[in-house]
Amino acid sequence: MKEMTFKAKINAPDIEPKIRHPRIFDTFDNLEDGETLELTNDHDPRPLHYQFMMEREGKFEWSYLEEGPDIWRVAITKR
Repeated sequence: MKEMTFKAKINAPDIEPKIRHPRIFDTFDNLEDGETLELTNDHDPRPLHYQFMMEREGKFEWSYLEEGPDIWRVAITKR
């Protein structure tokens, strides 16, 4: 697997819950095509993935880098 370079990194538990998803989407929206955001979380961010599928359909790639049980890391690349 090739080494990934991240344009931005977010540790979701550090962000207040009510602004967490908006901050993640703002960060993603500011990426250039081909750039990647690394998201770290303390649980599977599956609800966020579903939200991306609804709100940014066809505009991202989602790849799990680490799948728990304590830490979840996801690479979200803008297309």
